[in-house]
Amino acid sequence: MLEIEAVSKQFRGGHYGVRDISLGLKSGVIGLLGPNGAGKTTLMQMIATITRPTSGRILFEGVDVTKRPNDVRRKLGYLPQDFGVYDNLSAVEFLTYFAALKGVHSKARVMEMLEHVNLHSVARRAVGGFSGGMKQRLGIAQALINDPALLIVDEPTAGLDPEERVRFRNVLSEIGFGKLVILSTHIVSDIESIATQIAVMKAGALVTIGPPEALLQACAGKVWRSVVSSDEFDALRGTLKISSAVRKPDGVHLRFVGPEPALAASPAEPELEDAFLYLMNFGAEETAAR
Repeated sequence: MLEIEAVSKQFRGGHYGVRDISLGLKSGVIGLLGPNGAGKTTLMQMIATITRPTSGRILFEGVDVTKRPNDVRRKLGYLPQDFGVYDNLSAVEFLTYFAALKGVHSKARVMEMLEHVNLHSVARRAVGGFSGGMKQRLGIAQALINDPALLIVDEPTAGLDPEERVRFRNVLSEIGFGKLVILSTHIVSDIESIATQIAVMKAGALVTIGPPEALLQACAGKVWRSVVSSDEFDALRGTLKISSAVRKPDGVHLRFVGPEPALAASPAEPELEDAFLYLMNFGAEETAAR
């Protein structure tokens, strides 16, 4: 279990990257959702023992990550947002190198991980020729090579095409059983199909956390749809929190969120994208069950 207790991170100049966050997380895929600058990476770096909290503490399986970082690292797998590779090495050479750094010296384990992320057929190819998605899957392989109990993945689908994004999500979903996987993103579709819990962050603070169904329930009755003319849309677009706008022959079909409809509108069934937009703009009126 991962316990985050009143954790804050303050930088020079007094700016807080993370402010007073408390969480208790068990096994499963945890989606850490928020816009750029929300503090997701800072929080993950503190969990991964890369940076220290200014206040509060983080415990993994009862071990303080600040006081005993090496003990935690042995159980940790980490894929940062900017994952660099050695272009001249083959995939098997690259993974063997990272395995050795983590105290793993089994060639069978290296090949097992390459097969697990569907890179076994290109194991002897130079990594420099890999696509972005293939490099990300190699990054997951190095994060999993030591069979970690805690896997941290930061903005893993940035720059990937749609097909690679789906393939990468499937890999994370498969490894989520029996482990704690924390995946940060600002893209709702990255987590809506695989996350067991979603924690929403804004401006360094935790807005809410709960299963996807609880987040949807929190914005029930706050999602609206309407059809307006192009002129009306141009006048309204700056005042409404719009989740989608599609121009059709009969007008612009709007979907927007808010406590009350700002124009003649009918209620719509909420989707996770709507819930995220509502929480970012109107806050959590009720906290999802933890």
